[in-house]
Amino acid sequence: MNTNLKAGTRAVRGVLLACAGTTIALASLPLTAQTLPAVSAAELPRVEVTGSAIRRVQSETALPVQTISRAEIEKTGVTTAAELMGRVSANSNGLTDGASINVGGDQRGFNSANLRGIGTSSTLVLLNGRRMANFASPGDDSGVDLNNIPAAALERVEVLLDGASALYGTDAIGGVINFITRKDFQGLEANVYVGTTDEGGAGKRTASLSAGKGVLERDGYNVFAVADFQRTNPLNTSQRSFIPGLQVEQRLGHLLSSYTSPANIRLTSAQRDHLQEIGFTLNGKPITNRLINLSIPGCAPPANVYLPDGTGGVDACTYNYMGDTELYPKSEKASVLSRAVIKLGGSHQAYAEVALSRAKTDYTGSSARVAGYVDYSRVPQLAGTGLDQLDDDIPGELELRMRLNEAGQRTSTLTSEGVRFVVGVTGTVGGWDYDTAYNHSVNTVKDRDTHGYLLYNELLEGIADGRINPFGPSSPEGQALIDSIQVDDVVRRARGTLDAVDVKFSRALMPMAGGDLAVAIGGEARREKNRFTPSALLLSDNINNDAAPEGGRATSDSRDVAAVYGEVLVPFAKQWEAQLSARYDHYENVGGAASPKIGLTYRPSDALLLRGSAGRGFRAPSMTELYRPTVYSSTATLPDPVYCATVENNYSDCADNWDTRRYSNENLKPERSRQFSLGAVFAAGKHVSASLDYWNIKRTNLISEIGDDIILGNLAKYGDLVYRDEDGLIDYIELRKDNRGAQLARGIDLALTVRGVDTAIGRFGGRLNGTYVLTSDIQNAPGDEFVSNLNRFVTDGVVQRWRHTVSVDWDRGPLSASLQNTFSRGYEDQNTAINIDNGSVVAANRVKRYSLWDLSGAYAVNTNLKLRVGIQNLFDTSPPYSNQAYYFLSGYDPSYTDPRGRRFYASANYSFK
Repeated sequence: MNTNLKAGTRAVRGVLLACAGTTIALASLPLTAQTLPAVSAAELPRVEVTGSAIRRVQSETALPVQTISRAEIEKTGVTTAAELMGRVSANSNGLTDGASINVGGDQRGFNSANLRGIGTSSTLVLLNGRRMANFASPGDDSGVDLNNIPAAALERVEVLLDGASALYGTDAIGGVINFITRKDFQGLEANVYVGTTDEGGAGKRTASLSAGKGVLERDGYNVFAVADFQRTNPLNTSQRSFIPGLQVEQRLGHLLSSYTSPANIRLTSAQRDHLQEIGFTLNGKPITNRLINLSIPGCAPPANVYLPDGTGGVDACTYNYMGDTELYPKSEKASVLSRAVIKLGGSHQAYAEVALSRAKTDYTGSSARVAGYVDYSRVPQLAGTGLDQLDDDIPGELELRMRLNEAGQRTSTLTSEGVRFVVGVTGTVGGWDYDTAYNHSVNTVKDRDTHGYLLYNELLEGIADGRINPFGPSSPEGQALIDSIQVDDVVRRARGTLDAVDVKFSRALMPMAGGDLAVAIGGEARREKNRFTPSALLLSDNINNDAAPEGGRATSDSRDVAAVYGEVLVPFAKQWEAQLSARYDHYENVGGAASPKIGLTYRPSDALLLRGSAGRGFRAPSMTELYRPTVYSSTATLPDPVYCATVENNYSDCADNWDTRRYSNENLKPERSRQFSLGAVFAAGKHVSASLDYWNIKRTNLISEIGDDIILGNLAKYGDLVYRDEDGLIDYIELRKDNRGAQLARGIDLALTVRGVDTAIGRFGGRLNGTYVLTSDIQNAPGDEFVSNLNRFVTDGVVQRWRHTVSVDWDRGPLSASLQNTFSRGYEDQNTAINIDNGSVVAANRVKRYSLWDLSGAYAVNTNLKLRVGIQNLFDTSPPYSNQAYYFLSGYDPSYTDPRGRRFYASANYSFK
C-alpha cells in the first residue's frame, strides 16, 4: 500500500476511535452518510439519487453522496448557497465575495464551489438535476454562480463526491452538487432573518415568502412559488480590530503600494545620481533610492505612512491599502422560484419551473492611483537643481506615483442576473418511465465603474498643468476637474445562454437474484452561447486603473453539444449489485469524448455495505478558455534571473511585478480523467452509521497556463515565453492556455452520524464529516516535476490536509439547540514574496488552524410559529495571519476565512395552515 495512504488511513482510524467514545455527544451535520435501511425493500419508495438515472430503493449506491437537508441548513444560520458550500469539508479554495474583492479584476461577484480543490471548472452544479448557464464574465474559472441558486427554495442539497462524467458529461471530474428545490408545497409560509456583528458592519436582513396550492393526487395539480430577498451591509477594514493585529505594515510592507498622497517621485537613475552629486537631502540625509517623497517622515497617516522597510523605502512614503479598503462587500440578492405540476391523465404529468435571480454586489477598493508627470520646475524643493540638463528621454520631467484621495475610493457594481425556464413531461409508456424537458438558462453580468475611476488623458493634463496638486489639496478648479472626469459607465457586459433538450427512459427489465435488472438510456442536445461586450469608453483605453482588453473588440461565440448515455443496474446476486454506465459527448470544434464507469456494491449484512467505482471523465474547454480576449496583468514580485546575473543577484534591482499577457487558445482539447473510489458504509443499530471512502483522481491534458514563477525559474525551457526590450529587460511574459501537464488528487472522506438517542434530558444526535487529503499535486508541463499544494500555499491557493464539520443537536419538546464546528488545518504559507527595496524575502510563516464554532437554539411556539436565535463564530475567532500575495486583500487568506467576526442572528418562521 502507498505510504501516504497508510499514513492517511492511520490518521482517519484515530479520528474514528476518538469519535466513537463521544458518539452520543455528536450532532447532525449538514453532511450525512445515509443510514442503511432497516425495513424491507417492498416498503420503501423508489427514489432517484444524484449520480444515477435509475430510481432505486436503496439510497446508498456505489457512489458516495452526502445530503444536506433543509432542517440542517436552518440550523447553520446560513442564508446563501455560497455560505452553505463553505461548510462542506470536500469543498476547498472556492470563490467567495471576500476573495473576489479587487480593483479592475476578473469575475468579481462570482461565488463558486470547488470540490477536491481541483478547480471550480471541474465541479458541476445542477438545479433539480439539470444544468444552469455558467457565470458569463470571462475569466480563469467557469461554473455556475452560486448567487443564482434560490437558497430559500431549497429542500435539500446532494453532493456527489465522485466523478460523474458517465452520466452528466463535462465539468463533473471533481464531483456534482445538486441543489434540489421544494416540491408539492401547500399553504403559505413567511420567514424573516436579522443578523448583526459584534464590531459593526456586515449586518444582514432577509425575508422570504413561500406559497403553494393544490395536492397533486387529489386536485390534479400543484403550484408553488418562493420569493427571497437579502441585503448585506459592507464591512471596512477600519471596523475590525484584528486588522491592526495582523501587522501588515511591519510584516508585509513590501506588498503595499508606492502610490501615495502626497505623491512619491520616481527619479530616473540619472536624476538620482545628479541629486546625490549636488548634495540634495531629505529628512536631513542624502537620498539613496530612486523613489523619494518630499514630505518624509510625516507622509499623511493613517493610510500613507513612513515605512523604511516598505515599498516606499527609506526616502519615500508607503500606502497601506489594508487600512483603507473593504473586507466584505455590500450586496443585495433577490430570487424567485416557481414550479407547477399538472396531471395529464394516466401516469403522465406536465411540469414547469421558473427561476429568477439578481445579485447586486458593490465593491469598494482603495482610492485611485496614477503615474503622473510634471516638469521639475513645478516642485519648489527641486526647482533650480538643473534636472533639465540631464540626458533623459524628456529632460526635467518627473514621474509621480500618486494616490488620488480627492477622487474618492474606487467603487464598482457587479450585477449578476439569472433566468431559467424548464418545461417538461414525465410519466410511463409501455413500462418505461420517461422524463423529457426543454431548459432555457441565461446568466447576464454587468460590471459598472461608479466612482473613483477617472478619464485618464484628462487626468494627466490636469496634473501636468498644475490644476491637480500631487502634493496637497488641489485648487477648487482642480477639484472641479476631478469631479467632471469621474467615470460612471457599464464597462463590461457579458451574457451566457444555455438551451437544452433532454430525454431519459428507464425501466426494470427482469428479476435477478438481488432484485430487478434495470436500465436507463437518455440523450441531450444543447447550444451554448457567450457574448462579451466592453463599452466604447473602456475600448478607448481612457479609464484610469481600468485598461482596455487587447484587440479592442466585443466577442460572440457559440457551440453545439450532443450526448447519449446509458446505465444498467445489475443486482446479480442477493448481496451484490453492479452499476454500469457510459456517455458519449460531442462538442462542436472540440471533438468527442467517451466516459465509461463501473460501480460495485457488496452488502454482506443489513448493517454493512462495501462499495467501489472506477471510471473515466473529461472536461471540455470552456468558451472563455477558447475565445477569451487577451488580458493584461502582472506577476507577483519575482526575480528575473537574466537581470539578476548582472547585479550580483540583488533582488532590490532585479525583482519586480512584471507585465503579463494572458491568451486563450481556440485549439484546446478536452481534459481527461481517470478515477476510482473504495469505501464502506456501516450501521450500528438504529442510532449510529458511518462511512469511509477513499478517492483517487488523475487528470491529464490539463488546461492551464505555465505559472509565471515556473517560467522565470526555468528559462532554459520556457525562455521563449519571456519577451524583452532592446535593453534586455522584461517587456512582458506570455501566459497562454494550453493542454499541458497533469494533476493528482487522493484522499479519504469520513462521515459519522448518531441520531435519535433518547436520554432523561432530551434527545441527542450528532454528525462528523471530514476530508483527509493524501495528495494534491500539479504538473505544469510534461516532463516537469509535480508540485504539491497540499498543506502549502502555491500560486493561487492551498488544499488543507484536513477539514471537517461537526455538530451536536439536542431537542426536548418545543425546544432544540445545535452546536457546530467548522475546522481547517494549518499549513505552510506562501513564503516567496520579495521586498524590492532591499532584496529580502518575506519571513517564513505557518498559517495557524482555523476553527469556528456556531450555536443556535429554536423554540416552536405552536404548530405555526417557530423562533430561532444564534451566534456564529461564538469565540470571535479572527482569520489567521498569512503572507499570501495572490489576493487583493493582504494579511490573511480570504478564500476560506470570514472577517465578519462574531455575529448574532434571529429568525422567525410562520406557517399559515
